[in-house]
Amino acid sequence: QVQLVESGGGLVQAGGSLRLSCVASGSIFGVDVMGWYRQAPGKQRELVGNINSGGSTNYADSVKGRFTVSRDNAKNTVSLQMNSLKPEDTGVYYCNLKRFRNDYWGQGTQVTVSS
Repeated sequence: QVQLVESGGGLVQAGGSLRLSCVASGSIFGVDVMGWYRQAPGKQRELVGNINSGGSTNYADSVKGRFTVSRDNAKNTVSLQMNSLKPEDTGVYYCNLKRFRNDYWGQGTQVTVSS
């Protein structure tokens, strides 16, 4: 069983930065892909970015060049550095771990970007 705990959300002005962190407990394997999703009010949850154990990353077009996903395999952590934040980045951000067809989720952390 995997448990994910996020931290680092909050309120920031447009143009500012935030860093989210997620710690995974339980058995973590090399096949696991870790990353971040977000859900804005009234919208579906969407991928923000993810990273495999080898360091290859994948990002949503809307965050490319502004957000960076990183991973520390030794500490079972994944982080999301968010720069040049925009009001449309507002939402609940969820840490995610994918193992084959299974998804594990954190409880979510609120990010609010004011204009």
